[in-house]
Amino acid sequence: MQPRVDFISLGVRSVAASRSFYVEGLGWPVHREFPEVVFIQANHGLILSLWDAGQMQSEAGVEAPGPVPCITLSHNVGSAAEVDKVMAEAEAAGAAVVSPPKTQPWGGYTGYFADPDGFRWEIAFNPTWAVDDDGRVTV
Repeated sequence: MQPRVDFISLGVRSVAASRSFYVEGLGWPVHREFPEVVFIQANHGLILSLWDAGQMQSEAGVEAPGPVPCITLSHNVGSAAEVDKVMAEAEAAGAAVVSPPKTQPWGGYTGYFADPDGFRWEIAFNPTWAVDDDGRVTV
């Protein structure tokens, strides 16, 4: 198995509400959609799937999660100012800011917001983190 992730699927309570947040609110592009799932082109070769939670749980054979899903999605940016900008955009789109941006003990600058289903997004600037031309993370 190659070390690669092609899809990130989030089990959502309302596909319509999640679509509204990500597509209309944040302006992310729809790749394909059906009543039970919306596929968003999130990055080169990466799809974010907003999937009806009941169908996802049935297919994947899992129980319903607690009130806050146990996953964090991270979006890295090039500066602390960009963290502030993205956090403001997310809040304007309807996100709940759960941890305002601040300098972290490890030297980075991060903030967290929750989407309509409570999935946590970390918006981060890490001054020691970079991606080379081949897409590999360098430190």
